[in-house]
Amino acid sequence: MKSQIISFLQKEIDNRVTPGAVIRIKHKGEWIIEEALGSNSLEDDKVPMTAEHLFDVASLTKVMATLPAILQLFQTGDIYLQDKVVRFLPNFAQNDKGNITLQQLLTHSSGLIAHRPYFEKQLTYDEVLADIYKENLVYTPETKVVYSDLGYILLGAIIEKVTDQPLQDYVKNNIYKPLQMSHTTYLPSVERHQYAPTEYLPHLQDFKYGIVHDDNTEFMGGISGHAGLFSTIGDIAKFCDMLECNGEKDGKQFLHPLWIQKSRENFTSFSSEARGIGWQLKGNGTNPIGDLMSTQTYGHTGFTGTSFYIDPKSELVIILLTNRVYFGRHDEMVRLRPRLHNLIMTNLTS
Repeated sequence: MKSQIISFLQKEIDNRVTPGAVIRIKHKGEWIIEEALGSNSLEDDKVPMTAEHLFDVASLTKVMATLPAILQLFQTGDIYLQDKVVRFLPNFAQNDKGNITLQQLLTHSSGLIAHRPYFEKQLTYDEVLADIYKENLVYTPETKVVYSDLGYILLGAIIEKVTDQPLQDYVKNNIYKPLQMSHTTYLPSVERHQYAPTEYLPHLQDFKYGIVHDDNTEFMGGISGHAGLFSTIGDIAKFCDMLECNGEKDGKQFLHPLWIQKSRENFTSFSSEARGIGWQLKGNGTNPIGDLMSTQTYGHTGFTGTSFYIDPKSELVIILLTNRVYFGRHDEMVRLRPRLHNLIMTNLTS
């Protein structure tokens, strides 16, 4: 299987889908493949891609920062799924949003619009929140799934309100440090060659090295519930180990097994796009999981070219990190992920 996967990813690199890639695959409790291919960039100071490179994981922030923090607050009884957002953020009640729940934000079924270009006005974090408070709902809640960054911006603010500390401090102290995820952070500061850079921006006259790719998050100070996290494949593997072991790692229980199980349930049976608490599930619609992984599969993607998926039935974990936005905001990753997952499954069972 190793040679087929390397060949597949090298072809994508040769076709300029991404300058480089790092992949790890775990099967039946053992990490069986860890490979790094290509380079971190195509500039004169490029270096070979390695497992130590730091990636902007984009929307993996939703499930590596916001989600575990929310699940910990569920298990301590500080919040529950049917809590209304306005309990924590009263100004959100504007324009008939007073009944929106945490569950609806977590499952992208709240009625909120998918995205707003706050960066065009260079809005700060507080200004973005104030703008979201004034939003009108664009559909009736729990009638469809509309993947919304706005919902996770709100969830990040709720975590700060409930814990009385900045989001980045809570996740560092309660998740990353105890899990020994020493390279996972907001606002990273490492040497240029250690980054997998993202998109070229004219105003920088350079690619983004250590500056969050998400435009809104950049002007929000680099920290949000929906984006801003940087990590390495080794750290993400530790996080996946914990999830696979029902919230436990190295003798410590980070997430309660009941909440892990609850998070993997499909809360959006009204849509072909299946959503758990935070997680993207298999569902009946087109998704990155592919055709062969089981209906128990859960995971998430990041716009920069990152993803991880866990299939409990097959005892399989697939982590893929690329910096595909180095070449711009193309859609080739939409095809790459399901084809890669199909290739892995085919060779896993052959």
